[in-house]
Amino acid sequence: MADLPIDTSVAHSARVWNYWLGGKDNYPPDREVGDHIQETFPGIVAAARADRAFLNRAVTYLAKEEGIRQFLDIGTGLPTANNTHEVAQSVAPESRIVYVDNDPLVLAHARALLTSDPRGATNYIDADLTEPEKLLGQAREYLDFDQPIGLLIMGTLAHIADEDTALSLVRAYVGALSPGSFFVTNDSTNTSPEIIEAAAHWNANASSHIHLRSPEQIERFFDGLEILEPGVVSVPFWRPAPAEVGHAVHVDQYGGMARKP
Repeated sequence: MADLPIDTSVAHSARVWNYWLGGKDNYPPDREVGDHIQETFPGIVAAARADRAFLNRAVTYLAKEEGIRQFLDIGTGLPTANNTHEVAQSVAPESRIVYVDNDPLVLAHARALLTSDPRGATNYIDADLTEPEKLLGQAREYLDFDQPIGLLIMGTLAHIADEDTALSLVRAYVGALSPGSFFVTNDSTNTSPEIIEAAAHWNANASSHIHLRSPEQIERFFDGLEILEPGVVSVPFWRPAPAEVGHAVHVDQYGGMARKP
């Protein structure tokens, strides 16, 4: 990957998310936008953390209950706690993970901070979600697409404005997977006036825009697949841990998991 300048003068989605998660890889413009959105939409920090917890539970389920040993994580974001490879390899140390992003900031941090269990493998590729043929070509250098893969596209499809384009991209990636693979996704949803206002502020101040969808639109990403229970739900309600049952609180982040038959 060629070295590209990193613009710290404008808020960046990965850094704002990092700020909400309590990370240190952010700058004043990121914190300014993050604080303003939090004032408008106080639930955003809870949503960000619920999003991360959902990833944790989903990867744990795939590794522990379904025996998945390969993961393709597209739109990685900045490393924080409980990254995909850490969760998967805590269950199965031999797991192989490929992280994908086309952001120089994310890739620089990922390559510096994400260290694999030596019994498995962690790799990072510089590729664009909107170019599936190129991305999949690079991913095939590290993953066996004749064997099941856990495909994760978390909080990333909201950056694709056109609905048909987003659907066609998902179909391209799912179509490359072998039967018995799984697809997991989640995104911010237009399920409250507060998040709609927060998204408008984000789009006016951040480098990449987000496009809120309804839960029904997110469910369409799973067309042709076998959606696992409880379906597409606010992420705290997706298979909460026993200690969380009865304590989960709705957030404007919906997601789900499905198996490719």
